[in-house]
Amino acid sequence: MKYAAKKVLTLIITLFIVSLLAFLAFQIIPGDPTTKLLGTEATEAAKEALRAELGLDRPVLVRYWDWLTGFLTGDMGTSYSYHMPVSDMIGQKLPITALLTVISFFFTVVLSIPLGVLAGSVRSRALDSFFTALDQVVMSIPAFFIGILACYIFGIVLRVFSPGDFVSYTEDWGRCISYLILPALSIAIPRIAMTVKMLRGAILNEQGQDYVRTARSRGNSRRAILSRHVLKNALIPVITFLAVSAAEIMTGTIIIEQVFTIPGIGRLLLASISNRDFPVVQAIVVILAAWIVIVNFAADLLYQLADPRIRLR
Repeated sequence: MKYAAKKVLTLIITLFIVSLLAFLAFQIIPGDPTTKLLGTEATEAAKEALRAELGLDRPVLVRYWDWLTGFLTGDMGTSYSYHMPVSDMIGQKLPITALLTVISFFFTVVLSIPLGVLAGSVRSRALDSFFTALDQVVMSIPAFFIGILACYIFGIVLRVFSPGDFVSYTEDWGRCISYLILPALSIAIPRIAMTVKMLRGAILNEQGQDYVRTARSRGNSRRAILSRHVLKNALIPVITFLAVSAAEIMTGTIIIEQVFTIPGIGRLLLASISNRDFPVVQAIVVILAAWIVIVNFAADLLYQLADPRIRLR
């Protein structure tokens, strides 16, 4: 219980620090939203009037406190560019990004575990070298480059889909999911390679333990030892790694949404940065940071449940 309480306290402090840094960062970076909204020809008087209207003339800490209390109650402010509540804008985009994250995570889990078991159980030196080399190559390819290749091969050459088109889940769930398969695989493939490498290493490490030699001496088959003992222990760190991957997958959607022109929060974030729409940017950054922190918190608790030795430390 103490372990969980400490983690909850750390989570709250981390989220507070992240929100403060995110807010302060957009106060010091170059670029004035009034110039973006009024144009470079606007007079200083007009800019000052707009700054007063937007509340940008108040002290930074006062603005942060107002923004934080509003954020905690669901009021994320109003977009400078679109003049609509930020919460409504994010509410329209977040389900698409969340769906893409879920599909990517599904592919990561379903494909990486059997491939990792296969890579860790092969006895041929040639196959082992092949798996190792292939894994290293795939891990080194960025997800956005895989996405670009997928767009070119399946969109332009094979014409499986039309690059730039998108059907929202509000119109047709089936077509929406089918469009998200290639982007999801583009995100998942590097994560699959990392998970395969980790699971392979964990299996090989467990196979050298004393309990495996004891099981062999008692006449257990290699397959029985792998399924009953080795895999159970090897999956403990891998499950935690997969939980952490869920956070990284969501942040990875930002670039992939640009590649496949998916109208999620990734595209909204980049467009808002370009427009100096700070309320939108701040809200998305804090949401992404909160997602990462919460998922890591859940992964720590999951690892503690899977490995009781952590509680003793």
